[in-house]
Amino acid sequence: MMTHRALGVLLLSLLLLWASGMKNSNNIREQWRRKTEPSRNVCLGLINEGQYEDFYLENTADCFTKCSEAGNEPCDLENLQRYWLKFEYHLLESPTSIVNMSFLKAAVQNVSTHISEDLFFSLTPSQVPGLVTEDEHEHPDRVRLPRSLFESLQENRSEVLLAITVLDVGPGNLFKGPQLSLEDGSCVLNNRLVGLSLGSIPVRRLAEPLEITFSHQHLPPNMALSCVFWDATKGSTGDWSSMGCSTELRAQRTICRCDHLTFFALLLKPILDQATVQSLIRISQAGCGASMIFLAFTIVLYVVLRCYWQRFKSEDAPKIHVALSMSLFLLNLTFFFNMGYGPQPSGATCQAQAAVFHYFLLCTFTWMGLEAFHLYLLVIKVFNTYFGHYFLKLSFVGWGLPALIVFGTGSADSYGRYAIRDNRNATTLELCWFQEKTAISALYITVHGYFLVTSLFSAVVLGLVAWKIFTLPRATAGKEQGPNWKGVLTVLGLSSLVGATWWLAILMPLGWSTIYIFALFNSLQGVFIFCWFTTLYFPSRSAVAFSSSVPRADQVHTTSHE
Repeated sequence: MMTHRALGVLLLSLLLLWASGMKNSNNIREQWRRKTEPSRNVCLGLINEGQYEDFYLENTADCFTKCSEAGNEPCDLENLQRYWLKFEYHLLESPTSIVNMSFLKAAVQNVSTHISEDLFFSLTPSQVPGLVTEDEHEHPDRVRLPRSLFESLQENRSEVLLAITVLDVGPGNLFKGPQLSLEDGSCVLNNRLVGLSLGSIPVRRLAEPLEITFSHQHLPPNMALSCVFWDATKGSTGDWSSMGCSTELRAQRTICRCDHLTFFALLLKPILDQATVQSLIRISQAGCGASMIFLAFTIVLYVVLRCYWQRFKSEDAPKIHVALSMSLFLLNLTFFFNMGYGPQPSGATCQAQAAVFHYFLLCTFTWMGLEAFHLYLLVIKVFNTYFGHYFLKLSFVGWGLPALIVFGTGSADSYGRYAIRDNRNATTLELCWFQEKTAISALYITVHGYFLVTSLFSAVVLGLVAWKIFTLPRATAGKEQGPNWKGVLTVLGLSSLVGATWWLAILMPLGWSTIYIFALFNSLQGVFIFCWFTTLYFPSRSAVAFSSSVPRADQVHTTSHE
């Protein structure tokens, strides 16, 4: 007969067995939930966070291809990149010292801080990283860690754990960053990242840099390689940076030397080779030459009209057109001197040449902005637009503001020689412009920033004017009409005045074709201005009805400013 004590033990055993079963059931259910979780959530970087078993690694690696420009998967690049950056920390803490997967090769090595020579590890994509000899022919892809790196850690520890990772990030958007434009052929070489880490031990500013050797085939002549590391603090999602790294190019391999440990890669970016530079220069010079001829015709035509048309002297619109023509003519002229085939001057002569080129470039931007301002007064504001000495005030802005900017830029010693180099570090083009490296901030502020401000204002005004041109006739007619081709031609003519051809520069990162389009159309701006000037002041009979639907610049301005 069973005693009370035996019955209690039996009941306790049953309870424990039931609890264990429930726990196992919950574990199985959780694993099943994770395996059947929709893949779209995986690429948000939260489902597998902190999970580095083989299944989770493979599951997260699917996002390398899903997170692309053409993909429909919702992706959080910051979370996914953080997941892979933390992998080495997990690897150093886990009992597993080797990971061998198709997209990931990793190993942990126990290294003594009292070593007597440098260490070499293979980085062959098809093999797990391991210690190798110094023979570079046997192991073309490798990393050299200097002995001094480990000697600097002798005071705190006798040995350290080193994690080495080779990660294939695929063709998607992960670890590409804002610096790379996938459309123009820029990419991470072989989509391969190399990670080096000592875990929680920070390694920065090494006295002797580490060396990573990437092997590759012969590259196209218009492509350049640069050694970079992933900076997670750069931008909103991280980006590549070359700070602390140098690049040594050789025949079929590139050596990267860096003074810290993190994830490294070799960036492949298109550059201007000698043949491309010469082609662009010839296109620009031909276009600028044609523009100078037609701009000269515009200026001469204005002088003739002032002599024979009394009313022409009092109108401000043609004066603004001619001021823009003069600044553009002088810009093209200085372009010819700056892009000459002879040796560039040096010293003060080169600085003066760069300052003059910069001045007329800013004058051109300013007068295009003033054309937009004048257009705004004529078509948008219309009423209460009288200004005393209107053109004189515009001239102070158009010629004076660029002078102040150039004076300040020159005072900061920003002008000098600027060189464009190819992948062999050979100079493909040298000109007098902003000093290389030391004055990049001045270039971005006084050229790129100035251009951006004037272009945005001009684009907004041109958009408002186009809206008025296309909506006003329909509103007055009270019924639907056919395509307003005259309005289209008017907008195209006005776009040449406000510098729409310069806006093509925004499309240049898309590839070489847009660079050629920009060089061609932008250099012909003077031709477009001449066509607009003659159309505006020599209207044909067929243009009489056209001018009635769109206010002519001279008529409206005379009414509002005289």
